[in-house]
Amino acid sequence: MMTNHLDHRLGSRLNLGDFMGKRLLFLTTLTALLLSSVVWAQRHNALDIYFVDVEGGQSTLFVSPSGESMLVDTGFPGERDATRIAAVAKGAGVSQVDYLLITHYHGDHVGGVPELAMRIPIRTFVDHGPTTDQSLGVPQSYQSYVSVRDKGQHQHIVAKPGLKLPIKGIDVEVVSAATELISRPLPGAGAANPLCSEFQPKDEIKDPLLGGENAQSVGTVISLGKFRMVDFGDLTWNHEHDLACPRNLIGTADLYLTTHHGQNISGLPMLVYALHPRVAIMNNGAKKGGASDSFQILHKAPGLADLWQLHYAVDAKDLNSPEEFIANPDETTAHYIKVKAQSDGSFTVTNSRNGYHKEYPPRS
Repeated sequence: MMTNHLDHRLGSRLNLGDFMGKRLLFLTTLTALLLSSVVWAQRHNALDIYFVDVEGGQSTLFVSPSGESMLVDTGFPGERDATRIAAVAKGAGVSQVDYLLITHYHGDHVGGVPELAMRIPIRTFVDHGPTTDQSLGVPQSYQSYVSVRDKGQHQHIVAKPGLKLPIKGIDVEVVSAATELISRPLPGAGAANPLCSEFQPKDEIKDPLLGGENAQSVGTVISLGKFRMVDFGDLTWNHEHDLACPRNLIGTADLYLTTHHGQNISGLPMLVYALHPRVAIMNNGAKKGGASDSFQILHKAPGLADLWQLHYAVDAKDLNSPEEFIANPDETTAHYIKVKAQSDGSFTVTNSRNGYHKEYPPRS
């Protein structure tokens, strides 16, 4: 009898231990599944942005949570930039460009279209319409672009201020195009700008680059929930003023792509400071853009946590950001910068050269 009693007690303990083990395994598995679902949701509900190195031109790839894509500009003519863009698109899982937005018709923005179109399908073209600029090879660049745009079954959208591009999963609103600007503040914007009294206009006769195609630039605000990014193309100083003064028509932004590659005929401080960006990304080349004046304006920007650069700017010297924030220390490499943004306003910036990344929480 004693033996049977001990066997019963021992069996009960073994059964209890087995039950507890199975329960622990279940809870561990459930926790892992919940964590993986959170990670999956963050990954698939995110906006991915790739700033491609096109040596001081522009090319920025947006991949929305829906999987639809928008490419802003295509860099210089020839195979180099088109090959780089296509490689980044492939790595991002993009098999076609749903919307190709051309900010303006200078060769460092529109030049890569013919070569890119041979590497990846383009569904819809967006631009500011015909050009009247006869300088800097614009007529040739425009005709090369139009020959691709108007061939086949592509859709074509002429950008106008206030237009919203129908990209699933994100909001893309045009705020400037063909020298025209939005006339009313965006939601949440419209505050008087106290810095406007300090504005000093630049002479467009002395510097023709202040006008022409640069002034025609298609500027956009890209949003995912509370996350906001601005890209004004190469919009110039006097036109930036009209977005910022007397009222700030744009509001604030989490991410600011430096206008005109950081050249000193753009990047108006009254606009940059009113945006109150948390991070700026400069799409400069080693010797293109990245002006010392632009660095100094950015370093004084209220609330700016970091400035990331596609290239070390040779002429800026000590004004450059620390090494880990620079994708390409010279012109021998072609690394990109990636931003992954969440709808709560948080985002992560990653340098593809060294894997260095930094997380930025939602605004408090």
